Amino acid sequence: MNTIEIISLVAVVALILLYLIFWLKSRRNNAQTTVPAPAIEVPSPNHSTTLPLRLQAYERLVILTERLYLPNLISRIPAGDLNASQYVQALSDQIRQEYEYNLSQQLYVEPAVWDAVTNLKEQNIYILHQLIQTLPPGANGMELAKRVLELLQQDPNASLQPIVLDAIRFEARKLM
Repeated sequence: MNTIEIISLVAVVALILLYLIFWLKSRRNNAQTTVPAPAIEVPSPNHSTTLPLRLQAYERLVILTERLYLPNLISRIPAGDLNASQYVQALSDQIRQEYEYNLSQQLYVEPAVWDAVTNLKEQNIYILHQLIQTLPPGANGMELAKRVLELLQQDPNASLQPIVLDAIRFEARKLM
């Protein structure tokens, strides 16, 4: 198997996992909605405070997802004089740093959405580490950047980013 096939297989498995997560969640929500509601619903006193926080968390996750998208990351972090190994390390460090900066957002979003963002982070790091193995020894960072962009151009489904964005938007719309 070549690298593109491996990454495509990983992307397909990740897509299936995301689909199953959302399918199970929607089944759970459907099961909960079949339970008769109480005669009088009293909104929680914190509802007016938590709704803006939750929407803001989804907004931040949209920004995070865009920042973790490999072409956007490559455009922000130039390869310069780095060799491919150093560039993978720099990109991986940036991915982890962006993710860690937004860790608190998991308090306000659905667990499935946070899991999707986590999967995107892990997949991007995995793609970088797989692609560097396809380069000749001594390759520079620009060659790695080019390989990443070629992969995503050849197979747009190799990245979870559009799916994660759709999941975030779906959950945010449910709040509005």
